[in-house]
Amino acid sequence: MTRLPECERLARLCTPDRAFWAQDNVVLAGMDEVGRGPLAGPVVACCAAMPPEPLVSYANDSKKVSERRREKLYPVLTQTALGYATAWVFQDVIDEINILEATKRAFQTAFETMPIAVTDVLIDALTGLNISARQHSIIHGDALSYSIACASVIAKVERDRYMQEQDVLYPQYGFARNKGYGTAEHIAAIRKFGPCPIHRRSFIRSYV
Repeated sequence: MTRLPECERLARLCTPDRAFWAQDNVVLAGMDEVGRGPLAGPVVACCAAMPPEPLVSYANDSKKVSERRREKLYPVLTQTALGYATAWVFQDVIDEINILEATKRAFQTAFETMPIAVTDVLIDALTGLNISARQHSIIHGDALSYSIACASVIAKVERDRYMQEQDVLYPQYGFARNKGYGTAEHIAAIRKFGPCPIHRRSFIRSYV
């Protein structure tokens, strides 16, 4: 499969965003989350209002970008953004209200703490948020929208850095490698050592 030139790939990724950028009195932001599936750690949401120019080269769905490149993209994205905010909901709240409600709370808090007023948001898959902007849900939006992709990278870098810090405190679980996801190594460690304070008790019931 032939890889598109970067300028053409970015142009395609901006297709849903461009319709909003072209409108007067519209301030667009992309929203995405990282960490719905892991057995440990928080879910992190990002709301990012990206300008139509300059486009940040290699911005993409965070799952399609290497960790090294994500780290390089992070300062560029955060400095280029018209405004951005992240919000974290940790394991105790996830256990209390469930991961879907925790994810919605993270999205809503990220939106509410934006340093600029946003009129429209492109959201990866989720609907029905209690926010004051018009909501436009896109399935697989992190792979189809530039603004959502940028938000996904920012959220991913921040969460991964946190999990690397937790690896220092709880090295037996391999958090630096698995970021809290349910790898065979991670599950084996839970069975051997039991859970640590950042594990989601509602996610690991079958392993303890």
